[in-house]
Amino acid sequence: MKTPIFTGSGVAIVTPMNSDGSVNYNVFDELIEFQIANGTDAIIACGTTGESATLSEKEHCEVLEHVSKRVNGRIPVIAGAGSNDTATAIALSKAAQSYGADAILSVTPYYNKTSQAGLVRHFMTIADSVDIPVILYNVPSRTGCNIKPETYAELSKHDNIVATKEANGDISSVSKTLSLCGDSLAVYSGNDDQTVPFMSLGALGVISVFANICPQEMHDICKLCLDNNFQEASKLNFKYIELMDMLFSDVNPIPVKTAMNLFGFDCGECRLPLVPMSYHGYHDLKDCLNKYDLIGKYKK
Repeated sequence: MKTPIFTGSGVAIVTPMNSDGSVNYNVFDELIEFQIANGTDAIIACGTTGESATLSEKEHCEVLEHVSKRVNGRIPVIAGAGSNDTATAIALSKAAQSYGADAILSVTPYYNKTSQAGLVRHFMTIADSVDIPVILYNVPSRTGCNIKPETYAELSKHDNIVATKEANGDISSVSKTLSLCGDSLAVYSGNDDQTVPFMSLGALGVISVFANICPQEMHDICKLCLDNNFQEASKLNFKYIELMDMLFSDVNPIPVKTAMNLFGFDCGECRLPLVPMSYHGYHDLKDCLNKYDLIGKYKK
């Protein structure tokens, strides 16, 4: 059995920005410390929620280096290092390894897409280039490219490919992947609201947007699942399902970044082409956060 990078809740952490659009590292440090202090089991930097698509390659590397140094081995750091260009993905993956990341998260190629055979070549080539574990990232709603269970079975033969963040929303497909791959590939839910059903099938946890604002709660849901207490996990999931859904009421990470600002972190706005929430969307989110008593809850 391949050793899991983590079990439980990994936060897909936002990238806070200054008013001029540059990365706000002072607030980033606050976010990291808040996550570690409140039960998060791993930090995933420069993913979709971290606005990796609008970071320059230099900024991307600087963020990965900063997060790895700040965490300093306290919990695993997983570095978003994917690209639709295999050579760029390799360069980012090697950089992440040099900064001390514990693993990389590698998304399926987007825009140009590829065949299932192309996915195998792409990911195998990346995995050959580094000595740290690779977590695949399947999010077809973003990339237009879906990893099939049979392709996972082939990819899982590589020693460095240890897991996938599965955000295809297809529980039947997840079940087949787990059946075909067994202990050779761990699965993490890529959707907060599917964490409990995924873990009931054998997934090891979640890479979570919701955990940005509720790290302890997401950790607790996963811990209950890992303890086979799915009844209590479901109750806690149902308690927070409205907020989980609200954090996807607009394009991610617009709502969660807005929520973090309302919570008390100065995370700034998203970079273009993502724009602020509409008036009604903002107030719906604010009302939801108020319902959970989360407005201004964070205090330095």
